[in-house]
Amino acid sequence: MRHTIARDGIVAGILGATAVALWFFGVDMLTGHPFATPAALGRGLVGILGPHGSEGTAVFVVVYTIFHYLAFIVAGLLVAVIVHFAQREPTVLAGAMMLFVAFEIGFYGLSSALSASPFFGALGWAQVATGNLIAAVVMGIYMWRTHPELGRELNHALSGGKT
Repeated sequence: MRHTIARDGIVAGILGATAVALWFFGVDMLTGHPFATPAALGRGLVGILGPHGSEGTAVFVVVYTIFHYLAFIVAGLLVAVIVHFAQREPTVLAGAMMLFVAFEIGFYGLSSALSASPFFGALGWAQVATGNLIAAVVMGIYMWRTHPELGRELNHALSGGKT
């Protein structure tokens, strides 16, 4: 089956977004506050877009959920572009892997710094980091399973083109 960049990116993004949503739903359920995370993030997002009106929690959850899925689809499309480009130029995977590690380190640092904020502190940087890692693993497994040649291409990239 031929996989297009759009199909791979959208599917990977939806899988990653769903994995994170389920992770935070579980965390919120354990604390006894279902949907607290998307409600808080939606409140912040609506606050950025304009002044608060009479929005209820459901509006905040829906607004953030739409934003969350769109952001993950964009990330999935970026991953799909890299995977498809790696079919022609396997060495791009080594650069993508370094970029991914640098991005993750920066993301964890930013999450840790934001944990001091009264708004984001309730989320906990470790929970955000775990959700991010879960999404990366789910999206990576999807790409790995739909593109079995990735193993050979990654080996080629990491060996400096020597097989």
